[in-house]
Amino acid sequence: MTAPYFIGIDVGTGSARAGIFDAHGHLLAAAKRPITIWHEAGSIVEQSSEQIWKAVCDSVKEAVATAKIAAVDVAGIGFDATCSLVAVKADGSQVAVGPSGDADRNIVVWMDHRAAGEAAEINVGNHAVLRYVGGRISPEMETPKLLWLKRNLPQSFAATDHFFDLADYLTWRATGSLQRSVCTVTCKWTYLAHEKRWDAQYFKDIGLGELADEGFVRIGTDIVEPGTALGEGLNEAAALDLGLATGTPVGASLIDAHAGGVGTLGGQGEDGKADVRNRLAYIFGTSACSMASSEGAVFVDGVWGPYYSAMVPGLWLTEGGQSAAGAAIDHLVTMHPAAGEARQKAEAEGLSLVAWLDRQAMKASKNASDAVKLAQSIQVVPEFLGNRSPYADPDAHAVISGLGLETGIDDLVALYVAGLCGIGYGLKQLLEKLAQDGIACDLIIASGGAAQSGLVRQLLADTTGRPVAVADTEEPVLLGAAMLGATAGGHCGSLVEAMAAMSRLAKRFEPAAGAIKALHERRYEAFELLQSADRSIRALMAS
Repeated sequence: MTAPYFIGIDVGTGSARAGIFDAHGHLLAAAKRPITIWHEAGSIVEQSSEQIWKAVCDSVKEAVATAKIAAVDVAGIGFDATCSLVAVKADGSQVAVGPSGDADRNIVVWMDHRAAGEAAEINVGNHAVLRYVGGRISPEMETPKLLWLKRNLPQSFAATDHFFDLADYLTWRATGSLQRSVCTVTCKWTYLAHEKRWDAQYFKDIGLGELADEGFVRIGTDIVEPGTALGEGLNEAAALDLGLATGTPVGASLIDAHAGGVGTLGGQGEDGKADVRNRLAYIFGTSACSMASSEGAVFVDGVWGPYYSAMVPGLWLTEGGQSAAGAAIDHLVTMHPAAGEARQKAEAEGLSLVAWLDRQAMKASKNASDAVKLAQSIQVVPEFLGNRSPYADPDAHAVISGLGLETGIDDLVALYVAGLCGIGYGLKQLLEKLAQDGIACDLIIASGGAAQSGLVRQLLADTTGRPVAVADTEEPVLLGAAMLGATAGGHCGSLVEAMAAMSRLAKRFEPAAGAIKALHERRYEAFELLQSADRSIRALMAS
């Protein structure tokens, strides 16, 4: 393989990763480093921008060394990251964002729900911008978090010169450019990309009027499409940190899930076609994000968006998903009495607990579709961190029914399968809601760490009743980030061209028919009954 090469950098909830790709989207090497996460009472979840930057740099250096390429042969770099809020001063020094007062903890992580009260308060205001977030803002978005910070840590709020989405912080750190990606500010900050403006009145009405009065300089005044070349490329300090050449092109960023969408949606199937408007990108990791694209703005109550040019330039993005998906499965299985015994067996085989349970489920079934029978009477609504869509209900809770006194590993496997089915039924609800409002997705393209197993992919197809395809790369999120670099470096004329040139679809999983289909239909009905029961119980207790 010869130059040019492109680097995709992905910062997830638990790690920073870097991948080296050639011009055809083939992965040469990848590396990752863990990142620290702090949890506190009050739904507080924090990270450190300095530690994340170091993890990024170490990952890039290892990946470049493993790929055995020269730094000068890297023709572009792209970053993606979780939609977490970063607070820094003009010189890059960190600002504390939590009760600890520790300036090293200067990131409010996406999954932090400390601002649930502020979000609820904003949602009763009938603000025009809420129309573009499904009618209700989420505590995972940035304006409720900013309001919380102003109220609870006014000195930190005042001392912060730049509030960044994490992906934009990384491009600023790399280039010195204050340009923000239309992806981040539109999806998480209420920027109206289709009108190329912030809504000043919204900020004044919710109590953040100073940001508007300042001309929005602390949250972004120059908004560009993903893949736009930023500044003069890597600055000298960042190039030294990363072990790359000064001036290497850097593309405007994407949110991590959106990078997964970019890295998979453009892939051609066996028919040679790739219409992203008929496809749903499903990124199944710690959380799950489901993204559909359309020519026009489609408003779906309880589903985020529509966001103009926030993923694929020129198309409107509608975004659903669940706040806890892979994390919900992890939590679910660790609750079982047999979790300790199963973990020991998993470690002896060099596997994670979930990977081992996945293997056991396949061993106990004649095929992946048949595995649903293992769940037997167990039903799971895995909404441990609320319902992101289609109900936009952050107060929703998980519901489990059908448990007995069984304590063996077989019962743990049954719980695992039931949990996976619950994830799939939640996706089915979203697809039904999108279809009602005119967005028809006839193919799910799955990616993300939790979607790597054949069992998971088949169960997603069976529970939703739609085929599931996967890209032919093992690192679609990193590939999506690398496409930003290919666009910024001029190798591809646009991000859409990069999507077509650097990705392809591989395997396809068709939904089951007959008795298995009928079983899922009954289980889906049970899922919705349990979900409804949770809402009724919460209403009863609140009264």
